[in-house]
Amino acid sequence: MLKEQTIQIIKSTVPVLEVHGTAITKRFYELLFTRYPELLNLFNHANQKQGRQQTALANAVYAAALHIDNLAAILPVVKQIGQKHRSLGVKPEHYPIVGQTLLEAIKEVLGDAATDEILNAWGEAYGVIAGAFIQVEAEMYEQAEKQPGGWEGFRRFVVERKEEESDVITSFYLVPEDQGALARFEPGQYVSVRLSIPGQANVHIRQYSLSDAPGRPYYRITVKREAADAQKPEGIVSTYLHDRISAGDVLELTAPAGSFTLKDAGSLPIVLISGGVGLTPMVSMLNTLVETKPQQPVTFIHAAQNGSTHAMKRHVADLAERNEQVQAYVCYQTPTAADRMEGGYDKEGYIDLDWLQSVAPGPDAVFYFCGPVPFMKAMNRALKQWGVPADHIHYEFFGPSGSLEEAVEGTDPVLQA
Repeated sequence: MLKEQTIQIIKSTVPVLEVHGTAITKRFYELLFTRYPELLNLFNHANQKQGRQQTALANAVYAAALHIDNLAAILPVVKQIGQKHRSLGVKPEHYPIVGQTLLEAIKEVLGDAATDEILNAWGEAYGVIAGAFIQVEAEMYEQAEKQPGGWEGFRRFVVERKEEESDVITSFYLVPEDQGALARFEPGQYVSVRLSIPGQANVHIRQYSLSDAPGRPYYRITVKREAADAQKPEGIVSTYLHDRISAGDVLELTAPAGSFTLKDAGSLPIVLISGGVGLTPMVSMLNTLVETKPQQPVTFIHAAQNGSTHAMKRHVADLAERNEQVQAYVCYQTPTAADRMEGGYDKEGYIDLDWLQSVAPGPDAVFYFCGPVPFMKAMNRALKQWGVPADHIHYEFFGPSGSLEEAVEGTDPVLQA
């Protein structure tokens, strides 16, 4: 338990963190990787370069300070981040290194404003927060290893086959090299894939949603080739998987992880909304619902740039044709001439609230969505405007967790589960 004086000191720093949080975390990562370059093997370098990791950590620190007098309020966030830590291989011995470096970054950025009293309070608070992470993650490591078909660390999987889903998206079907059992997973979960890429100084780890239902004799990941644009460089790992990995090659995977999972909705309708490659966890959920909940009404809504980038179109359409419980709709941002000739989509442009209300069963449904951050902000805003209860809205970030709430007027930019 934290002393009351410590709690008050931490809460007094909330306005400072709101202003300087990202500067602190940017300096933190600079110090961390300079002193402990081996930790580069645990982090997504692209997220570092784009500032996403720094922003996510700043949000987490801000949330911890804001709720320091009631840490139970951030337990869902601790569990969500803990899932990612377990899938990356973060261990208890990393926490003292992180704590020391974070305090040094705070001191450097805030200068004389970071008094010994403030630094000591943050040191005490960090110890309590780190202890919560270590305890939660210890349980996750044990569960991942001891479950039927489970394992510790990374396990070698053979690419059984590779299937092109669209011009930019490819699926990889993976089976254990040791021919042992596969751990089950919850629809919506992901695995971490570790690659040693020739010419790269560090290994690269990326997390990919499992895109089929549990219970198959394989795991399937579905990967978009991340092309370079004005905001980011070409995706090193996705390009390597598309161009260099073939049937018979071996990938290293951690056991499935993730807290974005399909919940029991009772008799309520379920709406699955995806943008681009965000359909991967949605297809896992859809396949599972068709197989295990044949009476559950499901609406599947997918947005893509056009037909050439639309993955698994035929699969979803076939499910809708064969199963009365499923209604499927497609939105193309910029349909091609071929799309216009062939049809196969229901709306041009973007998903907006008016159209969503015309195809979804109503605000009492349970909604899941995943896709690019601007897409998710738009969906979050639309659902809130429609009056969908907060506990009926579930979403997943690809990459470091962030916030959708700044898209809603009058809310604070805190880390969301």
